[in-house]
Amino acid sequence: MTLGIRLSRDGPVSDAHNLLLLAADSLRTTDADRSREAGVHAVLAAWSGGDRDGCLAALDTLCPEDLPHEGTSRADHDPVETFWRGYRDGMRGVLRGDFGRAATLLRPVLDVLTARQEASRLLSAGTIALMLGDLGAARQVLGLALATARSETTPMLLPRVLEHLAYAELREGRYHQARVHAEAGLEAAAGRAQRNVTAGLSAVLALAASIAGDPATVATHARSALRIAHAHGLSQARTLAEWARARADLGHGHAEHAAARLAPLVQEGPRQGHFGLWMMAVPCYVEAAVLSGHDLGTGTGTGTSTSTDVELLIDRYARWASLGADPQAPAVVLRCRALVAGDERREDLFSAALARHESVDSPYEHARTHLAYGMWLRRRRRPVEARAQLRRAVMGFDQCGADVWTARADAELGAAGETPVAAPSIASGAAPLTLLTPQQLRIARSVALGATNREVARQLSISTRTVEYHLRNIFTHLGVRSRTALARCLGPDLSPTGRPDGSAGPPAVRTAPD
Repeated sequence: MTLGIRLSRDGPVSDAHNLLLLAADSLRTTDADRSREAGVHAVLAAWSGGDRDGCLAALDTLCPEDLPHEGTSRADHDPVETFWRGYRDGMRGVLRGDFGRAATLLRPVLDVLTARQEASRLLSAGTIALMLGDLGAARQVLGLALATARSETTPMLLPRVLEHLAYAELREGRYHQARVHAEAGLEAAAGRAQRNVTAGLSAVLALAASIAGDPATVATHARSALRIAHAHGLSQARTLAEWARARADLGHGHAEHAAARLAPLVQEGPRQGHFGLWMMAVPCYVEAAVLSGHDLGTGTGTGTSTSTDVELLIDRYARWASLGADPQAPAVVLRCRALVAGDERREDLFSAALARHESVDSPYEHARTHLAYGMWLRRRRRPVEARAQLRRAVMGFDQCGADVWTARADAELGAAGETPVAAPSIASGAAPLTLLTPQQLRIARSVALGATNREVARQLSISTRTVEYHLRNIFTHLGVRSRTALARCLGPDLSPTGRPDGSAGPPAVRTAPD
């Protein structure tokens, strides 16, 4: 078993899976606890390799099946059996796409795992929450796992905890935090035999850089991930790294390259996308295929083989979204349908998507929808309406640190006829802050110091919508389009204490958006 666990961290995961399955079988009658430990590691090795059948085979080793004629299950009387059957059957639900049943069975498992503050148990709980799409719970539990792992004398789990936490943050659109934790994970893994973990961390860094960095950085991290992924059969890391390269292409306007990279990732099968990830890449593929396949401005959207294939894929994505594995997916489905719809339906679909986004905290995907809607409005020669959508896109991307997409939305905004307003009072030497109302001044200073819209709303006891309204007016008054530009503009005018209210002490805000 020891060799199998070592290989799962630093070797071909198919070899690790086979060794761990043998260990689970051989230990079943002599040491049930170690047998189950081997079985769980076999599940994780198969997951890393994209082997769904291998995951199911490993789950079968965790506890015996009840015989049909048995009146009651051993699990009805034994809490240990109850736990393992819940884990086994819940994970089967995840693998078969039955997320409702999976959540029902795995919630009690999560409670048991989090009751004892052990890094390994908390890591398992965070992994399960990620599979269920409960990103908030995943981040919370993995944050506890990180604190626990850091306090251990031999923190072997630290790199893996950081890998999972960074991925959870990536899923929620917290790209700055994801990058920081992934970099810390690479540092923690240095000098250890954990190349598989290193591949996963590099893939996360590539994904973060694909929306918040330059193409060279994406390529560097992706190559690091793929070099190990190809050698060790890491389908999950390979899919994430290839997705990162494609998303960088899309963000920089290379739709045809993005579509070509994504096409293999959005299909199941050998050498295709990972079975647990391929649906998440569908929205990027839809946008890339539409942009490179036909003109969005014609309003046709049907009648071509490209459009037909994309619509079929959207239908599959919609069925997956309805299962509840990703809270932002229902809104993204509507955006995807808008992209391929005719003009008579497109506006209603974009509006429905934006309304659906309001119920989920997903600033990046929300901004993507504003951008797509604004691009369509501009091409339909409706520049005033387009600018309203594109301003929201710029602000949304800027809030979550998606610098690549901020630049793209800003370029669209310029093409829609909006240029920075040169305020006369600034040109004549007056302080920029004199252009703002007292409330706008408080908001501007907080944002310039790094506060998110939600943090400003909490500080001032107002709604986030009110903050967004004032921030749009602030940008207009000062002739800026992003939070970074606002910070540069107000830099000389911030209070000497560094607090928006001029009081002493460190600012009660974070420098990275949440």
